[in-house]
Amino acid sequence: MAKKAADASKRKSAGNDQAKPSRIAQIRMVAKIVREANPRALPIMALVAVGIIAVFVVAGLLTGLAAFLIPLGVLCGVLAAVILFGRFAQSAQFAQIEGQPGAAAAVLQTLRGDWTVTPAVTGNKNMDVVHRVVGRPGVVLVGEGNPGGLSSLLAAEKKRISRVAYDVPIYDIQVGNAEGQLPIRKLHARVMKLPRNLKGGQVSELNYRLKALPQTMQAPRGPLPKGTRLPKGPKPRIR
Repeated sequence: MAKKAADASKRKSAGNDQAKPSRIAQIRMVAKIVREANPRALPIMALVAVGIIAVFVVAGLLTGLAAFLIPLGVLCGVLAAVILFGRFAQSAQFAQIEGQPGAAAAVLQTLRGDWTVTPAVTGNKNMDVVHRVVGRPGVVLVGEGNPGGLSSLLAAEKKRISRVAYDVPIYDIQVGNAEGQLPIRKLHARVMKLPRNLKGGQVSELNYRLKALPQTMQAPRGPLPKGTRLPKGPKPRIR
């Protein structure tokens, strides 16, 4: 019986391994997305890598340190290409989800650090929604939708939260392409740059108090196109 169970477990594990795309397949998939979003991205990466390597090769030949500088140049060139690839991939993926319901929530869930993200704490029939983020800065309300509808939603949610958050800072951000709104690709950086006003214990206490506030609507489903992934980071706690 034990042998049969072990064999079944191995077959199941092998099936899961086959179902998961290999690392090379994932890189090809992301490269395809990058190429479709920006045809110049891959050539730029190649030129930067080759240029850095060429500089190190020339410097090595002129100084007699080729044995040291050429390998170093290769490493620096590859590293530069990888960094550029990551940035181009991030831009392409943000472009794919821009304008879709729930896109802001998808970006917020990639925040690194001690963040608690609650998608769609309030909204209206026009699909204007407000997401709540709690972290060291305090409370961050992120709205996506029409500016007219979001202004009233954000004001009402601020008033509701202030009843239990007391003197905790409450920030509000509108995501979108209208005047006064923040493009989706800049949301992650904006939230991460907010000042750290609270300590760890204060954040936990704030989250506890916010549990008393009911969530008035469910988060929109399916914000990401099939096959699209955002940059990974430690998963925030989502209630």
